[in-house]
Amino acid sequence: MSKWEKLLLKLRNISDDLTFEELRKILLSYGYEESQPRGGSSHYTFRKKMRKITIPRHKPIGRIYIEMVRKLVEEDENDKES
Repeated sequence: MSKWEKLLLKLRNISDDLTFEELRKILLSYGYEESQPRGGSSHYTFRKKMRKITIPRHKPIGRIYIEMVRKLVEEDENDKES
């Protein structure tokens, strides 16, 4: 199993040890554009068409953000199949 497949498996299983950098890598690979925070904020925004998600760069990443990224990835995969 490749590193990429292991990373997606961690996402699908909503692993609590996912890092911001791993979520960022996943979103960028699915075509999301990153907007860096301004004014000292730690929240990064990722956009793709009408979809948008904001993730704080904290350790550990909250479970809700992992679930949100998983949902976006699943929606993107479903869109590709259609």
